[in-house]
Amino acid sequence: MAKRCYYEVMEVTRTVEFEEIKRSYRKLAVKHHPDKNPGDPTAEERFREIAEAYDILGDSEKRAAYDRYGHAAFQNGAAGGGGHDPFDLFREMFGASGGGGGIFDHFFGGGSGGSSQDSRGSDLRYDLRITLEEAFAGCEKEIELRKLDTCGDCTGSGASKGAKVATCSLCRGRGQVVASRGFFQVAQPCPQCHGAGQTIDKPCKSCGGEGRAEKSSRIKLNIPAGIDEGSRLRSSGGGEAGTRGGGMGDLYVVIHVREHAIFTRDGADLHCRVPIPFVTAALGGEVEVPSLAGPVKMKVPTGTQGGSDFRIKHHGMPRLQSNAKGDLHVRLEVEVPTKLNTEQRRALEAFGELCGEENTPIHRSFTERLKDLFA
Repeated sequence: MAKRCYYEVMEVTRTVEFEEIKRSYRKLAVKHHPDKNPGDPTAEERFREIAEAYDILGDSEKRAAYDRYGHAAFQNGAAGGGGHDPFDLFREMFGASGGGGGIFDHFFGGGSGGSSQDSRGSDLRYDLRITLEEAFAGCEKEIELRKLDTCGDCTGSGASKGAKVATCSLCRGRGQVVASRGFFQVAQPCPQCHGAGQTIDKPCKSCGGEGRAEKSSRIKLNIPAGIDEGSRLRSSGGGEAGTRGGGMGDLYVVIHVREHAIFTRDGADLHCRVPIPFVTAALGGEVEVPSLAGPVKMKVPTGTQGGSDFRIKHHGMPRLQSNAKGDLHVRLEVEVPTKLNTEQRRALEAFGELCGEENTPIHRSFTERLKDLFA
């Protein structure tokens, strides 16, 4: 069955701004969510269609590709398209938690309330700086951070030894209380049991009944070879502990690569400038240029001009999840002597007299252009 036009799915025109697309998604996603349409077999299909359309039209690059090529732009996964779980997109948009089913528990007061998923710990971010050499070779790093971790005294239960655990009288074990806000009924964590659904007569003294306490933690990370600035690594379960046995959040490590004294990076390619003597540039020869894997020999042709660029294949950065490497781009800078003794000066003057116009093609071309300019 042919796909419908994404603009038709989103009930907007092709000229609308992003904010209008976003508003339309919010309205349609709530209207067609499967949890709000029990017994309707087409609701989930429609919900997924809306999410797929928003995934494309809500991204400027994907939208431009769709406007130009239509659905063909995303055949065989060429540019994404429908790659996100529609329930994850809904949770991200509305800030709700929980699985794909039962998402409207958070909006209409349904569901069974408190669970370890509801009290999952927060995700954390850590910014890690590494050298270009470490990004080239890959490395192992150990980071230390303070975070809320499982309480060692109560092992996360929040209860002291011999304590009695009872169903919360306020929320009746749901872990949530429902407040009406106009059309919506919004579920909020119960203020009496803090979302746990249970009360403890003797809370753990170390954590105050939360089941977690602040600790210093060490986490080892494997940094893959070829990683680039801004890349994000995920350490599953490396975030904060949830309350009273709730699941662990994740740790997201954002990579920052320090500037290098010699090399600049462009994706998998490296660039550097290498000075060479005037004599080598004139006569040609072989020079040694640096690379992150060690020095590399490179031939310099006779008569090489300053600013000439050379490429050494496969001496750049490794490409992630591949055995391939980028290239090393070398720009040669011809070094002119700054101090000459009498003998050197006489030799250069004699050399200059011997050089005719045939040996200065760049100067000759420049002179011709000047003639045209002032003709």
